[in-house]
Amino acid sequence: MTQVELHHGATTDVGRVREQNEDAFLVAPPVFLVADGMGGHDRGDAASRIVVEEFAGLAESGYDAVAARDAVTRTLDACQRRLEEFMAEARAGGSSDFVTATTAVGAFLAQAADCSPVWLVMNLGDSRAYRLHDRRLQQVSTDHSLVQDLVESGELSPEQAPHFEGRNVVTRSLGGTGRGTADFHVLPVAEAERLLLCSDGVSGMIDDAEIERILLDTGDPRDAADRLVAAAVAAGGLDNATAVVVDVVGLVADSSYDSEQQRASLEQKLGVLP
Repeated sequence: MTQVELHHGATTDVGRVREQNEDAFLVAPPVFLVADGMGGHDRGDAASRIVVEEFAGLAESGYDAVAARDAVTRTLDACQRRLEEFMAEARAGGSSDFVTATTAVGAFLAQAADCSPVWLVMNLGDSRAYRLHDRRLQQVSTDHSLVQDLVESGELSPEQAPHFEGRNVVTRSLGGTGRGTADFHVLPVAEAERLLLCSDGVSGMIDDAEIERILLDTGDPRDAADRLVAAAVAAGGLDNATAVVVDVVGLVADSSYDSEQQRASLEQKLGVLP
């Protein structure tokens, strides 16, 4: 594999209902991130901004896949410490019930042992990561939410999930009453020509078929991010909507390269989800 070039675009919108945009995003190759401050908590905007500030410290650095996971884990710990300090200060100032929290989904370009590029994808909460490969959309992350838990347990069907009253209840986050455990996934870049990171203000307003159509029909990632957010707002804009779209360009495949074998090897080494 050869060195790759990344093209990207990002858009956020307050939507039609919320008074404040509590989403934040980071576009700082090799680091891309979306954080969604949770509206049921206090100062979600501050929580998401803290996460973006901490992850900005990973920009402009090169990592192998193992070092990338370690760096991301350390940064999540730093985010949690800052959020706990922020909450403690607010409580000391008289807001005794002050709680703030945020989701986070990120993608980090790293190198495998053979120096080929891979994406390390991390998520906490219900902000999502998708990949477009061979003109098909696939969700990479798994939502940490009550509705996802009910679907996995068989108590709720996938068709019922979008209409479930508690679909906005998140089961893992940064901040709140304690940091949840992040999921990690490895994607060889050959299997993810285009990545999408988005808040649930996008994925909760337009379905995967519409997301796929927009990503397939829109060449420029900047336009793709704009169109995804505009579609979410047009569909009702019930929440803040944020999209980050990243394209991998200039990728040349080696005929001897086996991306499936590479991914399996890295997942075993990192102990990440398949």
